[in-house]
Amino acid sequence: MGKILVIGAGGQLGQCLKTVASRRGITEIVFPAEAEANILNPELLAVLFEREKPAYVINCAAYTAVDKAEEEKDLAKAVNETGAQYLAEVCKAHGAGLIHISTDFVFEGDVVKLLSENDVAKPINVYGATKLDGEKAIISILEQHFIIRTSWLYSEYANNFVKTMLKLGADRDELNIIADQVGTPTYAIDLANVIFDIIAAESKAYGVYHYSNEGVTSWFDFAKAIFEISETKVRVNPIPGSAYPTKAIRPPFSVMDKTKIKTTFNLSIPYWRDSLVKCLDQLKNH
Repeated sequence: MGKILVIGAGGQLGQCLKTVASRRGITEIVFPAEAEANILNPELLAVLFEREKPAYVINCAAYTAVDKAEEEKDLAKAVNETGAQYLAEVCKAHGAGLIHISTDFVFEGDVVKLLSENDVAKPINVYGATKLDGEKAIISILEQHFIIRTSWLYSEYANNFVKTMLKLGADRDELNIIADQVGTPTYAIDLANVIFDIIAAESKAYGVYHYSNEGVTSWFDFAKAIFEISETKVRVNPIPGSAYPTKAIRPPFSVMDKTKIKTTFNLSIPYWRDSLVKCLDQLKNH
């Protein structure tokens, strides 16, 4: 397998990779602090790669504040595009494979159909556009890449929709949740496992892949499931996205087709609700 280097180790997915690595007994893995692994500093990256000599790099570093990105365009572009480019260049120089995390937000999501890797990406917000530009930069520089587009990431770590709902549900009697944005939640622990499966396969089937949990839901139904499973008593009302305007427009339908990743790596993917039960169990036990 060779040594694995995780960039963006402090974020949600980075913490999940740490947990899964210890569960799977993966010891040849490094989680450097941001000060040592700043993707906007190519000189620093070169020093890090020289020292660690990774065979694989997992890039979890990203600018993910979707609404804020509309105002902080330059910062979003720097992290999501320029940072990805620098990382691809240093991977190429050191012969390392790159696993890069992207998003369902590269799609417009205006048609109700499963989105495949071959569908035309047409982002409708700054975040999606910068993530797509990051993908393109990697593809143009580095052959040994696996770009994984994922959606609605949550876990027991960091800030995410599940933890926000639990907090709000404990404080309020009633919540209004958007019901006309449809996609698939993804438990970041499941994604972390898949990333290690891809590395373990030592495959050369490089390219773009889609990964989320199985199934389809809206934010409204996702919230209802969170409260139901956690036995939180709160009334949830469905509202249209137009009733809760945000700076960034979201794709209305972004359910991804996962056939390619399943067949290439022989994966069976958990249903979103089953994974949600696992996450809520973890949160209860912490």
